[in-house]
Amino acid sequence: MKKSKSLLFDRIIKGIPFFACLSEEEIKELRHVLVEKHFSRNKIIFLEEDTQNYMYVILSGRVKIVHLGQDGKEHILAVHKTGDFFGEMALLDGKTAPATVIAMEDTNIMIMSKKDFEEYLLKNSRVLKEIIAILCARLRDSWMMNKIMSLTSAEDRVRTLLKLMGMHYGMEDKRGTVITLRLTHQDIADYSSLSRETVTRLLNRLVRDGEIEVLDNRNILLKPSF
Repeated sequence: MKKSKSLLFDRIIKGIPFFACLSEEEIKELRHVLVEKHFSRNKIIFLEEDTQNYMYVILSGRVKIVHLGQDGKEHILAVHKTGDFFGEMALLDGKTAPATVIAMEDTNIMIMSKKDFEEYLLKNSRVLKEIIAILCARLRDSWMMNKIMSLTSAEDRVRTLLKLMGMHYGMEDKRGTVITLRLTHQDIADYSSLSRETVTRLLNRLVRDGEIEVLDNRNILLKPSF
């Protein structure tokens, strides 16, 4: 069990750009400072006031980063899955983010404190270069989400969101692009600030028109006609 956990740690850590550039000895040191925690489905991982204290790496499961409106309605800003990380931006500028992170399913996460982040990563020029590239990618994602929210047509919002998910989480095969991130109708509604009923109606129409298909594992297939 311990060996399999170590292999999982190595596989995920080496898949993250600013960890992958570290030496084997440096990665070995990280094992002593990363703390693993388990969160059950729908449990809050952290609130806004916690964002400046830690960086998080997902070992297994999925989380959603949400902004709660004054009416209590969730608006999903991002979804992260196994191998993804988040929280690094707040560690850099020391500011909180107006968001809450919630486990979408049973999730195991490794946590790195601000102190260890500064000691083990920020002093490394190779890591800094990778962090800059990641921040640029995050900025582009924010621009895309703003574009989705600026669209007045509900159908345009859903289509643009599915295209974005296909770009980030898509796997190409002979049928088209499979979005490997499982999204419920409510998830899509929260992403695009629409009602679940509106999303369900639009998705059903896209299925009838042969543009998408909901697979047995609930992944969405974007067909070439989409």
